[in-house]
Amino acid sequence: MHNPLRQQLQDQVLHIIQQARPLVEAVARRDRDLASQVRRALSSVALNLSEGFGSTSGNARLRFESARGSLYEAHAGLRVAAAWGYLSAQDCGPVLAAMDQLGARVFGLSRR
Repeated sequence: MHNPLRQQLQDQVLHIIQQARPLVEAVARRDRDLASQVRRALSSVALNLSEGFGSTSGNARLRFESARGSLYEAHAGLRVAAAWGYLSAQDCGPVLAAMDQLGARVFGLSRR
């Protein structure tokens, strides 16, 4: 059951959630629906990645693709929040960069 790659990716997504939490909380003060959508998308990334590592190859690929789609949704949600002026682009920069890095790794999983 121990898979170093699974653990690395799970740690990476949990770190992104920790980074995003104060941003999502700031968005929630101005737009509760957008904050909820970003929160749910980030949770979906972690859950779909875990499910993918526990699935057979065809189903795993679907779960990894779902995780990547949710990651893109969360990324867009933070950019939308910045566009509405709820967050500064500077505040979003580190978490968006971390999301891009994770997205590249998850893309690789879905192509195996």
